[in-house]
Amino acid sequence: MAERVIVFDVWGDYAHFRKNYSTSSPLTYSFPPRTALSGMLGAIAGLDKADYFRHFSRDQASIGCRILKPVKKVRIGENLIDTKSASGMHLIKNRSQIRFELVKDPRYRIYFSHSDKRLYERIKELLTGHQSVYTPSLGLSKLICNFEYKGEFLLNRLGDEFQDIESVIPGKDLLEAPDFEEEKEYFSEIMPGEMGENREVTEYKEILFERNGESIRGRAKELWEVKKEGDGVDGVDVERISFL
Repeated sequence: MAERVIVFDVWGDYAHFRKNYSTSSPLTYSFPPRTALSGMLGAIAGLDKADYFRHFSRDQASIGCRILKPVKKVRIGENLIDTKSASGMHLIKNRSQIRFELVKDPRYRIYFSHSDKRLYERIKELLTGHQSVYTPSLGLSKLICNFEYKGEFLLNRLGDEFQDIESVIPGKDLLEAPDFEEEKEYFSEIMPGEMGENREVTEYKEILFERNGESIRGRAKELWEVKKEGDGVDGVDVERISFL
C-alpha cells in the first residue's frame, strides 16, 4: 500500500539558515536543513521548542525539500546590541554592526510524512486552513514566511534507474556521480542532518542541489515518486524526490 505525503510551499523576503562554523559574519545555507524544517513544522503544530526535535527524528518523520526559485544571496548589516552590560534597555549604548548573509526572495517546496498519524493529521489540518499555532519563519524569528498547502499525495518507492530528481539530494543516497548537464549550476553543502533532544547536532550530511531549482539527473537508492491520485493539482504533477 502506498504511503502518503503532505506537500506545501513556503516563501518570504529573506531567509537565513546559519552555518554553525560562521561567527563574526554569519553565513547561510542555500535552503533549510532538516533541522530548520523540523523547527518550522514544530512551530506550525505548536510543539514545545524545548523538545520538538524528538518528534521529527528520521525513524519517525520523512522530510524533503525542493528549491523553487534561484538561490540569490545578499549581505545586509544589522546592529546588534549588548544587553548584558546595561541595567535597562534605555541605557544600552554598545552596538556592533554585523553583516549577515541572507537568501533573497526564497521559495521552497516541503514534503512531509510521519509515522504518528495524529501529528500528521494535525499538521495537515492546520496547513489546509492556512493556520499555524506559532508563526513559521525562514531560519530567524524575524524572517516570517508565508505558506501554501498544495495537497496530500501518494508516495511510491522507485527503483535505482536514472531519474530526473526535483528535490535536493543527500550525497550518500547517490549510487554514482550524477549526469551533469550543461548550463545547470550544481553545488553541495555539508548541513546538519539531525539533532538530539539537547539540541546538539548528531549527524551532518553532504547535500547536492541545483542553484536555479532545476532537476538533477541521477541514480539514488532512496528515491520516491510524489503523485496525486488521478491528475496533478495546484501545479504539482509527478515529482521524484529524496528525503533529507
